[in-house]
Amino acid sequence: MSGVKKLRTDLNRSTNVVYQAHHVSRSKRGQVVGTRGGFRGCTIWLTGLSGAGKTTISFALEEFLVSHAIPCYSLDGDNIRQGLNKNLGFSAEDREENIRRIAEVAKLFADAGLVCITSFISPFTKDRNEARKIHASAGLPFFEVFIHAPLEVCESRDVKGLYKKARAGEIKGFTGIDSDYERPEVPELVLKTGELSVNECVHQVLELLKDQNIVPGEIMEEVNELFVPENKLNLAVADANTLPTISISKLDLQWVQVLAEGWASPLKGFMREREFLQVLHFGNLLDGGAINLSVPIVLPVSTETKQELDGAAAVALEYQGSRVAILRNPEFYQHRKEERIARQWGTTCPKHPYIKMVMEGGDWLVGGDLQVLERIKWNDGLDQYRLTPCELKQKFKDMKADAVFAFQLRNPVHNGHALLMQDTKRRLLERGYKNPVLLLHPLGGWTKDDDVPLDWRMKQHDAVLEEGILDPATTIVAIFPSPMMYAGPTEVQWHCRARMIAGANFYIVGRDPAGMPHPETKQDLYEPTHGSKVLTMAPGLTSVEIIPFRVAAYNNNKKAMDFYDAERHAEFEFISGTKMRNLARSGENPPEGFMAPKAWKVLVDYYNSLQKDK
Repeated sequence: MSGVKKLRTDLNRSTNVVYQAHHVSRSKRGQVVGTRGGFRGCTIWLTGLSGAGKTTISFALEEFLVSHAIPCYSLDGDNIRQGLNKNLGFSAEDREENIRRIAEVAKLFADAGLVCITSFISPFTKDRNEARKIHASAGLPFFEVFIHAPLEVCESRDVKGLYKKARAGEIKGFTGIDSDYERPEVPELVLKTGELSVNECVHQVLELLKDQNIVPGEIMEEVNELFVPENKLNLAVADANTLPTISISKLDLQWVQVLAEGWASPLKGFMREREFLQVLHFGNLLDGGAINLSVPIVLPVSTETKQELDGAAAVALEYQGSRVAILRNPEFYQHRKEERIARQWGTTCPKHPYIKMVMEGGDWLVGGDLQVLERIKWNDGLDQYRLTPCELKQKFKDMKADAVFAFQLRNPVHNGHALLMQDTKRRLLERGYKNPVLLLHPLGGWTKDDDVPLDWRMKQHDAVLEEGILDPATTIVAIFPSPMMYAGPTEVQWHCRARMIAGANFYIVGRDPAGMPHPETKQDLYEPTHGSKVLTMAPGLTSVEIIPFRVAAYNNNKKAMDFYDAERHAEFEFISGTKMRNLARSGENPPEGFMAPKAWKVLVDYYNSLQKDK
C-alpha cells in the first residue's frame, strides 16, 4: 500500500467559524425519518482485523434494520477510500486522519437520525477513543463492537488475498502482520466470528440496540409461545379443573394451536376488541409499533355463554371433554358478523364456506390471555410434521441455512410448482447464498370439502421428494396449523407473516393465493395477481422478500413443465385443476413430465377411495 501520496498535515485550519444550531430538533427529525417514530441516531463502530467479518456483519445488520423500517447506513472502509478518503495512504498519520474523517461523517449520519454502522480496522485505541469523543461531544450514542477473530482465522479466509501479499512482503505496514492491532479494552460488545454465524452476530447487536432503546423490541420477531411452563403445569391444570368452561370446536382448537405455538406473535391470546378493531380496519396491530396481522383471530361464543361467564376472572377452554387451555381476564364484545365478513373477505356471499361458518357461529366474541396446558396433538400420524416456529428455526440453524424460502400450498405439488421452487433456489445461489433451504409448508387446518385432504397431500408431497423432484437434503416438509379462510390478498399476508415468524426470508407467492371461485358466479373471487401485488406493498413484511409466481405451463415440445413464453404460445398447454382432477378420477395419466409418477399415483388412489366410499 506504498506509493500513495502522503497526506499533508500542515494544512491551514479554518478560523472565525461558528457552529450554527439546527432549527429542526432531533425529536422532530425522528418523527419523520423512517416509519417507526422516535430518534434512533447512533453509531455502531465495528473494529477488528482484516477478514474478521466487519463488512459482512455490517451489511447484514444494515439489511435487517432497513427491512424493518429503521433508517440505517453502512460506511465501509474500502468504499470510503474510493471516494472521500481516496487521497489517504496507510501511514500512521493517514490512518489517524482516515478515522477522524469517518467519525465526523458517522456523527452527521447519526445526528440525522440514522443508525450508522462503520466497518474499519481502526487498529489504534487512541483513534477509536477520539471517534467516541466526537460523538460524546454531540450527545450521540456510540457503540464500539470488537469483531474478534484470531489472526489464523482471518488469514485462512483472506478473501482479498491481502495476507498472502503481506507475508510475501508486497504490502508493508499491514495490520496483524507487521503493524499492531490494539484490541479494545472495554467495548460495548465482542462478537467472536470464528464461533458465531452471521445471523447470531446480528442478533447480538440487535439485543444491544434494544437494551439501549435504539430499536423497538418487536423488530426482534421473537416467537411468543403460550404454553404453560412445565414447572407450573400441575398448578395450572388444577386451576383449570375448578373454572367454568367454554366448549370449543375443532376449528377453534386449530386457532388455539396457532396462538399457542407463536405463529401469531405477539398476540397473547384470542383478540380483545381493541386488537380486533385494529386488525379489521388497519390490517395491523398498532400498540408498540405497526405489526402486520391481516386476519382476526377470534373466539365466537353464544349469547347464553356470554351472559353466564361475563365478569369471570378466568375460564377454561374445553374440547371433547378435555380442558386444553385457560383464558385469563376474558373480555366479551359483540360479533358484528356482516361488518367483519365484508371487510375480511370483500364479499358477503353466504355460500362462501368460511363465511357460512362465521354466520352460524356465536353472536359474541371473547378475547383474553391464553395459557395452553399442553401441546395440541391430533394423533393422525402426522404430528411429527407439525413443527413450531421455534423448532423450524432450530432446524434451519442445524442445517446451516443462510437463506430460507417458503412455499405455502393447499394443493398437490405438480412439476410447475417444483420448477418455481427449483428456479428460486438457483437464483438464490447465483446471488451468493451458499445453502438455501426450502420450507415446503402445506396448510394443515380446516379446508373446504372439495380440497384434497391433508393426509393424502402429505403422501403426495413425500412421493415428490422420493422421486427427487425436490432435493430432500435441502427441503423441510412441515405442516402449518392454520385453518384456510379463502380470503385472498387479505389472508395471504397472514400466510406470509407466519412464515416470516418461523425464520423464512423469502416467500414464494402463487397465482390467486388463498383464492377460490365465487360460489355463485364461479368466476375468480379475487383478481389472481392481486395477492402477489399486495404482498410486495404490505406494511410490516419488509424482512421477507416476495418471489412472485412465474406462470408455468406444459411444454409439448420439451414434454415438461416450463415457464410460459407468449411468443411461443403454440408450444404450451395449460392443464387446469379441473382437468387434473378429471384425469385422476378416471385413472388416466397426465402428459409425461407434468407430475412425478409416484405422486400422480397417490392422487389416483385418493380419487379411487372416494368412489369406494360412495
